[in-house]
Amino acid sequence: MTIDKPAARPARPYFSSGPCAKRPGWSPEDLSTAPLGRSHRSKIGKARLKDAIERTRALLQVPDDYRIAIVPASDTGAVEMAMWSMLGERPVDMLAWESFGQGWVTDAIKQLGLEARILDAPYGEIADLAAVNPAHDVVFTWNGTTSGVCVPNADWIADDREGITICDATSAVFAQALDWSKLDVVTYSWQKVLGGEGAHGVLILGPRAVERLESYSPPRPLPKIFRLTKSGKLIEGIFEGATINTPSMLCVEDYIAALKWSAGLGGLNALHGRADANTAIIAEWVEKTSWIDFLCTDPALRSNTSVCLKITDTDFAALDEAEQRSFVKAMEKMLESEEAAYDIGGYRDAPPGLRIWCGATVERDDIEALCPWLDWAFAEVKSSL
Repeated sequence: MTIDKPAARPARPYFSSGPCAKRPGWSPEDLSTAPLGRSHRSKIGKARLKDAIERTRALLQVPDDYRIAIVPASDTGAVEMAMWSMLGERPVDMLAWESFGQGWVTDAIKQLGLEARILDAPYGEIADLAAVNPAHDVVFTWNGTTSGVCVPNADWIADDREGITICDATSAVFAQALDWSKLDVVTYSWQKVLGGEGAHGVLILGPRAVERLESYSPPRPLPKIFRLTKSGKLIEGIFEGATINTPSMLCVEDYIAALKWSAGLGGLNALHGRADANTAIIAEWVEKTSWIDFLCTDPALRSNTSVCLKITDTDFAALDEAEQRSFVKAMEKMLESEEAAYDIGGYRDAPPGLRIWCGATVERDDIEALCPWLDWAFAEVKSSL
């Protein structure tokens, strides 16, 4: 079967899951107020960093008694800081249903040597949340960027828990509702959802996390960039704009501009609404398309940002995994050469398939224009089998 090449292309064919698309209307002029050539320790440098923190608190509705810090090494650095600095005081439940969660499991077991209980699930499914022990610490990803599976809510986290919760929320924080009362540590990088530039992470600590930091000294050496306390007390300056290492003030300015754009849309609810609307377009297309389906079969668990899809066509299913990956690569290459879609292949550790970013910086019109191109590319590659 052949399909005519679609006449209309997405105006912005950027569907990468990170760094994701810049916000609509983005311009380098947005960065003209960045204090370039100035120290991040200068009055103006600290002021811009503090402004980013305060705008983050306002947009995400972070409680006043939670601390917010800009930290090195993206979301990975933020998660590692929390794990290395806080875990080991009690057993920990490690939840994993995709590659990033599995990465935290590896660190907990092989690097930190923790007493860890692993609760995992294959791609497209979720771990048994009801099995989490409230006496244990718990580490989990709110949204599985590489599987398209997210937790439906935080009801499974006990109000009277004894352990702390460390939540990797990097592809969820600006698109899905977080229950701050259940989350003691939240991490993300602004390259996700808001389309910021990479290399910086954000670490948010609740009172219980601060208490852990000030009462527990882990039995391991901590690299300088992981140290959040001094003489048993939290280093408060880190959460007021005095970063541990040198940040890019250009990237910070870009983040501030994205926060302003988000507030101008109507805030967090508007961001959620844009992601939901984008994902709804994909869902409508999947419903009427025979060769594709969601990797996550449960609609209640499907991500509204990193939408992961599996190819269900019988001829595709008859291929071995290497051939399936080659098939998807051929689709990717074809769509990129047509300037119809960039970076939509599934994650390398995930089952062969597609991954389409539907976060708030993507326009609904572009998602609508993308779907016919997916049909065309699939038909073209299949015809060559």
